[in-house]
Amino acid sequence: MRVVVQGRGGCSRPGGLARVLWAAAELTVTVGVLLLLLVVHQVWWTNRQAAAAAVRRVTALEEAWATAPGSGPGAAAQPEASAEPSPEPSGPAPAPSPSEAGGAGGAADRPRDGAAYGVLRIPRLGVAVPVARGVDKRSVLDKGYAGHYPGTAEPGAQGNFALAGHRNTHGEPFRYVNRLRPGDELVVEVRGRRYTYTVDRILPETAPRDTGVIAPVPRSAVRPGYGYTEPGAYITLTTCTPEYSSRYRLVVWGVLAGNRSGGRGVVGTAG
Repeated sequence: MRVVVQGRGGCSRPGGLARVLWAAAELTVTVGVLLLLLVVHQVWWTNRQAAAAAVRRVTALEEAWATAPGSGPGAAAQPEASAEPSPEPSGPAPAPSPSEAGGAGGAADRPRDGAAYGVLRIPRLGVAVPVARGVDKRSVLDKGYAGHYPGTAEPGAQGNFALAGHRNTHGEPFRYVNRLRPGDELVVEVRGRRYTYTVDRILPETAPRDTGVIAPVPRSAVRPGYGYTEPGAYITLTTCTPEYSSRYRLVVWGVLAGNRSGGRGVVGTAG
């Protein structure tokens, strides 16, 4: 009887091309897992960290104010250690206006850049976020704070008290500001003082460098049908839009309660 011996062709190891394809597949899966972990860290973990730290900072400010109600806003910021801001401020909103700062108190009374000195409360959204000097990402915005644009007015003062905040990641305090409507309250607290603004107008979309929206009399330089034409005591909230993008800016304007001078001479339509 003749015995036929099968060759090893069916059991041979993969050739060079097959090994390359297998290695490429493994590399693709590994890179995909790493990217997924990066997204989870950026979108979920940074939110948890920044939001929790912001809550602790609000609590610390409230406790400091309760124990020393007569002190100024500069003292309120002293307990906080702040990272050194980068030379060029950056953030999810238009660049700072060169306008003169308003409000009481000289430079010696003001907290250093990056230090939280107040609290912004948005009752409609259930938001309570620390307010810090400056709009540097690393030392202010990425900590879940609202950043006070340099050169804009102090809380409660004539002019424009302008703030920037993240809409996504890093605590995302301004994520739902698009839900605000005219008449909603924006409450700013600084040691011993409380200022209530009323949402007045909304600019759904403008360019990142539309500095007009944070001018002393805010009016869009890109969409001049939105804004004001007379001096008043304003608040401005700026953030990125659409969500998970920094292509445009969303702007919310409010007017200090009891100071309706800014309500006259309004141009455009409410958002």
